[in-house]
Amino acid sequence: MSVKFSLRSMPSRNPALSNAPAYPAPAAVLRLLKPVTWFPPMWAFLCGVVSSGEAVGPRLGLLALGVLLTGPLVCATSQAVNDWFDRHVDAINEPDRPIPSGRVPGRWGLGIGVLWSVLSLVVASVLGPVVLAAAILGLVLAWAYSAPPVRLKSNGWWGNAAVAACYEGLPWITGAAVMLGGALPDGRILLVAALYSIGAHGIMTLNDFKSIGGDTELGVRTLPVQLGADGAARVACLVMAGAQVLVILCLVVWGQPLFAAAVAVLLGLQGLAMRRFLGDPVAHALWYSATRVPLYVLGMLVAAFALRPLV
Repeated sequence: MSVKFSLRSMPSRNPALSNAPAYPAPAAVLRLLKPVTWFPPMWAFLCGVVSSGEAVGPRLGLLALGVLLTGPLVCATSQAVNDWFDRHVDAINEPDRPIPSGRVPGRWGLGIGVLWSVLSLVVASVLGPVVLAAAILGLVLAWAYSAPPVRLKSNGWWGNAAVAACYEGLPWITGAAVMLGGALPDGRILLVAALYSIGAHGIMTLNDFKSIGGDTELGVRTLPVQLGADGAARVACLVMAGAQVLVILCLVVWGQPLFAAAVAVLLGLQGLAMRRFLGDPVAHALWYSATRVPLYVLGMLVAAFALRPLV
């Protein structure tokens, strides 16, 4: 079965879009791909590189390709795909976005998502079978997150899990695999990457508190919608803290008590802020995300350095 689509402008019911350009401007494409969202997977990729225990110098070229893959390609693909399948809602809520505003006209949004997916697979294939497998899984999750009939984003449990895996676990594994010549990383690396992915599920929940009303109206079952603000906040904190506790225990068992203590201190600082967040989740979700999530991702790097001498 083949899927055909045209990149020409489609007729629009909005008169303001009647003069939309035939092709998107580079600035509009860049905004569609949202570079600000590339940092989390690129950071996780860096953690994977550090955890591998390998010297960076001989692999600078492969390292650059890995950074390109995790941020400007796979993550950017997810942004384009999400905006394409949300274009009707965005036309109401955020009409200035590239697709509803007409700056990315017709089916160019879909075309860019397809093209970036293909480019991601091409680059991943150069980096070895493990990286290619991680890229395929990441792209499948990116499309399943936004595209019907699956549309994982309509349920907070599944949608947040997909994003957490794409932002933390898969890039971490990719970074380690790139440094290992495309080989599967050590089991301890896989375990820590998985634990930080699980914890990131809670981080994704923090983003849902700002739109409880709209999500309820549209039938998007985020955790704050399903569990209420207080219930979702408790689950988010429990998931974030629980994953880090398990990382600490792993580091202790593996003979890295100093690194375990450092992660514990970072978790303690998060715990102090969790009390304020739990007191009024809707009011403090953005504050917690901006001030305490950096401690979570710093703990990822600490754990990566702890793994380095082990593997």
